Amino acid sequence: MDRTRTSSRPAVAPATPVQGSAALRADARRNRQLVLQAARSAFEEQGLSVPLGEIARRAGVGTGTVYRHFPSKEALFRATVVDRVRLFTDSARELAQADDPGPVFFRYLAAVVRLSVRNKGLCDALEGSFEPSPGVEADFRDALGVLLRRAQQAGAVRRDVGMDDVMALLLGCLSMEQRRGPGLPPGRMTALACDSLRPGRHVTKLAAPGPERRNETGRCAVCGDPVRSARTGRPARYCGGACRQKAHRERVRARGREG
Repeated sequence: MDRTRTSSRPAVAPATPVQGSAALRADARRNRQLVLQAARSAFEEQGLSVPLGEIARRAGVGTGTVYRHFPSKEALFRATVVDRVRLFTDSARELAQADDPGPVFFRYLAAVVRLSVRNKGLCDALEGSFEPSPGVEADFRDALGVLLRRAQQAGAVRRDVGMDDVMALLLGCLSMEQRRGPGLPPGRMTALACDSLRPGRHVTKLAAPGPERRNETGRCAVCGDPVRSARTGRPARYCGGACRQKAHRERVRARGREG
């Protein structure tokens, strides 16, 4: 007599390592997107000063999850800001062959200010307090430089103005728009500032630009790496956001020991 029994239930194949890995990858991608979405809004509101724990809370994940995808807050900041800066760059490149280079140049500057003024993360990136990604700032300056040169060739922008002037003016517009009084409409300060770029008989003759300003040592006070001058003209002390934060933490610890 055959005692072998055949089960009527279908056999369930165990999850293979490949299937498990795919599920883990899907979870990781979803968590990464949650972190990026939360970081975009947090950096837009608070800039680079937002705590990493606040971003994790908004994303609904743990701080460890954030670190698994982004090794530092600076890396996360880079990932959230770089796309917007690249969008500015791409827009400038698309306008490089416009038929009306003068009006296009001024409209482009006004658009960058308008889109950046309420985004503290973008303001931090444009002000150079944190480099969004290697080469991204250089690409932006190059693309804007093309618009500037074409506007100058068309006679719409004075010829004694350079890219450093335009970048400083751009940052000044951001600052003025952020601090304008309630009775002033958005864009008014930008329009007034941009008028200083237009040629005319009654403009102040600009002195030739001097050598690049650096701090006394030319080295970061934390790591010792070379430091380039800040766009605002203030002597720079640190090479980037990471060293700036490290120095801040050390000052806080020193005050705690003194207390």
